[in-house]
Amino acid sequence: MMSRKSDNESSRLDDAARAAWLYYVAGITQDEIAQRLGVSRQSAQRLVSLAVTEKLIKVRLDHPIARCMELSQQLVERFDLHHCEVVPSDPESESTTLGIAQAGAAVMEQCLKSKDPLVIAMGTGRSLRACIEELPPMDCPQHKIVSLVGNMANDGSASSYDVIIRIADTVNAPHYPMPLPVIVSTPEERQLLQSQKIVRKNLELAKQADVTFIGIGQMGADAPLYEDGFITKNELRALRKAGAVGEIVGWAYDKNGRVIEGLTNEQVASIQVKPNNRKPVYGVAAGIHKAEAIHGALSGKLINALITNEMTALKLLKATL
Repeated sequence: MMSRKSDNESSRLDDAARAAWLYYVAGITQDEIAQRLGVSRQSAQRLVSLAVTEKLIKVRLDHPIARCMELSQQLVERFDLHHCEVVPSDPESESTTLGIAQAGAAVMEQCLKSKDPLVIAMGTGRSLRACIEELPPMDCPQHKIVSLVGNMANDGSASSYDVIIRIADTVNAPHYPMPLPVIVSTPEERQLLQSQKIVRKNLELAKQADVTFIGIGQMGADAPLYEDGFITKNELRALRKAGAVGEIVGWAYDKNGRVIEGLTNEQVASIQVKPNNRKPVYGVAAGIHKAEAIHGALSGKLINALITNEMTALKLLKATL
């Protein structure tokens, strides 16, 4: 009980710090603060007052969240983002999902609370799975959740990091998995599989997504596509030689966010995330080793919203990578 109370108090101070930063530093109204934080105007007022009472406000905002919000604002301005969440980094932890899992879950929860029906598209990967594990049970039959990526590995087994069934079970929403391998053997096989009626329906539904959540994979020696058995070491080398720095749902792209021509991209059965989407496309990723991949996705407008941590944000804001 004491631990839960302590967690609640810490969360309350985090919210107070966010509200205070928005009010005193960003200079926005309490009505706007309420809208951004998803609370009533009265709650927003109380949060700002709490920040003053707890002496979080001095000459500067004396709370780690303040630095994160500054970085978030810089990323929004640098990459013209719809939204950005930067969470504090723990230098003692090697986890790349610590903090961003909770932040990602909070954004997902806010979308799921919408009374208006939404089509929510989901990618795959460790970060997204960590977010979904933080989601509280909900009842959201008004929404449709569709996968952007095939749910099978090359050997026909279920993909280890497929998230569509997990989130659908948690929030009780209709879900539409993609009954395809992540990467097929030939371009002809991809065309044949995607021409099936049930697959075409899901492909069309995914293109109508009101909000999208995707993970971002790096293309180093430990690239998820290679580590999880979707491509061979030689295929990874060929992609890197062609300039690949990252991948989103299997599609490899270069430092400018341009999809690599040919190679394994000819065999990816997933839906390609197109640049300059007008609807929110959240990239959920962190880690210095992923910075180049994230930067490429941002530069190419493959994502227009980001959930990451402080160390990664600092790396992204440097002039060169």
